[in-house]
Amino acid sequence: MRNTILVVDKHEPTRNALSKILGEEYQIAEAADNLSAIKYLQDQKDQMAAILLNLILSKADGFALLQEFEKQKWNKKIPVFVICSDNSVLLEKKLFELGVTECIHKPFDSVLIKAKVQNIIRLFQYQNTLEEKVSSQTEALQEQYQLLQKQAARLKHSNELITDLLGSMVEYRNLESGEHIHRVKKYTELLATELMHSYPESGLTPETIAVIVAASPLHDIGKITIPDTILLKPGKLNEKEYEYMKSHTISGCEILDSIKDAWDEEYVKTSMDICRHHHERYDGKGYPDHLVGSDIPLSAQIVSVADVYDALINERVYKDAIPKDQAFHMIVSGECGTFSPLLLECFRNIRSELEAV
Repeated sequence: MRNTILVVDKHEPTRNALSKILGEEYQIAEAADNLSAIKYLQDQKDQMAAILLNLILSKADGFALLQEFEKQKWNKKIPVFVICSDNSVLLEKKLFELGVTECIHKPFDSVLIKAKVQNIIRLFQYQNTLEEKVSSQTEALQEQYQLLQKQAARLKHSNELITDLLGSMVEYRNLESGEHIHRVKKYTELLATELMHSYPESGLTPETIAVIVAASPLHDIGKITIPDTILLKPGKLNEKEYEYMKSHTISGCEILDSIKDAWDEEYVKTSMDICRHHHERYDGKGYPDHLVGSDIPLSAQIVSVADVYDALINERVYKDAIPKDQAFHMIVSGECGTFSPLLLECFRNIRSELEAV
């Protein structure tokens, strides 16, 4: 509790008079010059309830001391009363500009001084207490926010580990390197980012893109249910085998649904959208639900283009790799099915970046 008043006045009788008026309620400290006042404040500023200052001091005028108060910001926490004989408006204006709280004019009335000082000290102490509470609460909120940020980061990391792990299972089962899922993630990120920038109406944000990219490795998770005789067949699938292969979109969602409580709800929904619908086509000729146009989740549309592009330009058990230039034209011309015109536009825009991957 601040309970000390510093009286700075070169005249001892004035200091004694003010000490007598205020001494019943407060501890009184005295200084005859600015150097003594500054030293005292440096040591005891946290105990100061108020400062009473005469502008005429023994070694310097009070304005220099007021400027030091302003420089050290002591007057933000401690009310400063100036004792002066001059009651001109210009002087008071200058004093208030220097951070003075109140002016006390000579000759002064003891009752009036006591009331003024007490009221303003109470006001400052209430303000200081309020600021300390706000500062303390702000610190607590910042700590909680940082804790939540760390927890969110750990959760995000866990979600990504789950998706990468499950995606890698498919790659190993499919006799392909794990690089496929990393390439698809990168293509997905490039396409989604271009779509966000070129077509803000798509509703994509950096946050939603991060989830789509993280979920993209699970597009083929259902393939772990496909028999080796079909999954690893070196030639073209017959009609029955192809129908069985198409079931990986449904079985993949069943797998994801069985572990949905293990990870974040947004990741689950996005992963299931991608898993079920990444073989849908914009004209409704895809599978399994023959969705048309914007009925296909945007996440699945993006991953679909990324997956097809990577499948074309890399060797698979049933085909050789196709040159990137040829793969680009096959997708744009519709040889691999119909895709969203906006996505194809983005695909064209970032062709060089995709090829660099």
